[in-house]
Amino acid sequence: MNRDSNLSQYAYSEVAKSPEFKQLLKAKRKFILPMSLFFFCFYIALPLMTSYSNALNKKAIGELTWAWLFAFAQFVMTWVLCMIYSKKAESFDKMADGVLEKLNKGGEEN
Repeated sequence: MNRDSNLSQYAYSEVAKSPEFKQLLKAKRKFILPMSLFFFCFYIALPLMTSYSNALNKKAIGELTWAWLFAFAQFVMTWVLCMIYSKKAESFDKMADGVLEKLNKGGEEN
């Protein structure tokens, strides 16, 4: 068991040093950080705007106010972001497979 743990630590340190792995982390960070910031800002805007202003209290469609439309848009935004992430995750998976493939090839050569 200790041997396996040493082997997995060695494998991880080798993977973490690889330029492909660093590129994967950079790509994920470049995608996830802006998306998370957008989600947070969009999400927090509704309670802030309804608490500290009357901007969303105006009628938009019939008796429906902008606050209700904004709240509904948050559900739509969540689903859209999930779909975008699912598509983008496919490219992250391909990059991760490439990292593992290179690691396995390196292990076969030794």
